Amino acid sequence: MKLSTKQISREIDRRTIEEFGVPGVVLMENAGRAVASVILMEYPSARKIAVICGAGNNAGDGFVIARHLVSSGKEVSVHITEKKERYRGDAKTNLDSLLEIKADVRELDEKLPRIKDSEVIVDAVFGTGLTRKVEGFYDKLIKFINRQSSRRVSVDIPSGLDADTGQPLGTAVRADITVTFAPAKLGVCIHPGVDYSGKLFVADITIPKTLWDHLPFELLTFQKCRGLIKTRSADSHKGTYGHLLVLAGSPGKSGAAVLCAEAALRAGSGLVTLGVPKSIFPVVEEKTTEVMSLSLKDSKDGTLHPDALKEVLRELEGRKSALAVGPGISISKSTEEFVEKVITRCEVPVILDADALNIISKNPAILRKTKVPAIVTPHPGEMARLCGVSTKQVQEDRVGVAFRFSEKYGCYVVLKGARTVVSTPGGEVFINPTGNSAMATAGTGDVLTGIIGGLTAQGYDPLQSCMLGVFLHGQAADLLLKETGATGFTASEISRKIPASRNTVISSTEEKHFATVR
Repeated sequence: MKLSTKQISREIDRRTIEEFGVPGVVLMENAGRAVASVILMEYPSARKIAVICGAGNNAGDGFVIARHLVSSGKEVSVHITEKKERYRGDAKTNLDSLLEIKADVRELDEKLPRIKDSEVIVDAVFGTGLTRKVEGFYDKLIKFINRQSSRRVSVDIPSGLDADTGQPLGTAVRADITVTFAPAKLGVCIHPGVDYSGKLFVADITIPKTLWDHLPFELLTFQKCRGLIKTRSADSHKGTYGHLLVLAGSPGKSGAAVLCAEAALRAGSGLVTLGVPKSIFPVVEEKTTEVMSLSLKDSKDGTLHPDALKEVLRELEGRKSALAVGPGISISKSTEEFVEKVITRCEVPVILDADALNIISKNPAILRKTKVPAIVTPHPGEMARLCGVSTKQVQEDRVGVAFRFSEKYGCYVVLKGARTVVSTPGGEVFINPTGNSAMATAGTGDVLTGIIGGLTAQGYDPLQSCMLGVFLHGQAADLLLKETGATGFTASEISRKIPASRNTVISSTEEKHFATVR
């Protein structure tokens, strides 16, 4: 599902009206009718509905909504933050229509509305163009709306929410339902905007698809990911599906290495070899069955030695199709030298995670020296170190941070966390809706690295591996949560669910993270 920013939305609206000849009042009518239909569908028994309108076109949408609700027999009160005579253009046209049918329209005059008995509140205060912090009367109004026991339905975006970052601009409406207009807004599909938006409906208001089919922002869907999964031939063998080399582990962190390698097999890689320091090789041998293991020269502290590079390069020259580096590998001086040499000499796709990223953060420019574009899979703390900013700054603009890093260093970024962000060197951004808070446990990142590595080894291109990898990973955790009904499952349990996750993506016939309205 394509996503839009506030600037793009303005341009799409302009071109729809000027180039395609669709009057703004028609778009407004389509938008309002769509919201009204959702309200009638979701809250059929509600009798009293309050529509709270601001000053711009969002208010015009609210006027259309009110008119349709009145026509359906609902008892509707419309509360406007401006004097009636101050509305202009399409908003004025629809306000006049309301007044013509003797609808209950009340000027607030900076007083809070009297809506005590309303069962549904329609939030049409601010639209997607809001850039300033909400203050004064509007701050009080939004807080008042949030205090009501009524169901809250926001028009296009919850008022007060930044349409690009999903961050509240001071304060924002916490909606039970948001009806956004295609293309959906980026801010309602990423955190914290997801928490403010509630159940998301996407309405087609006849914006020409040619204006937004090319947009670089997209929410991953079952349909999208189902189309990525390759059919496996009946006469294939293990060599058909690639060979991943994993370089991971150090004393006390053999588990991260094993989790990564085994997840790669469950993602479908035909063969996986796990290269570890000699110090932990016996432990790894005992922990693994299907994964092959490789003992590499270590330093006195038991971590990988720079001289292990020769053997690794020999392995890569042999029929390895992808490389994953980092889980539990340590950040010792010897490992640092080893990692830097490996990633610049490697000629197969490389996935970098965990300690490999912490090493690279000292000199991110090394990513420009890779022979093929690298995939980096940082959590917010690692992303902050890579960018030289705070974790808070990363979380406040996850899409922007990932987007800029990919563009600057020519790599694919998988910024982990709630609504994982995938960005590409070419400027595309994908948001993953699968997953849940039970994934906040040790080892889940190692599993994701293994999934992406396993897919890359099979011949999926870097973008396909990232998109499908994050979706399968989150869906595996969603399946577990549905079965257990609680947190407390482990990363290895998520790993074991990967085949079932793949099957649900293939068999799914409907989307679970939004609904469409036509």
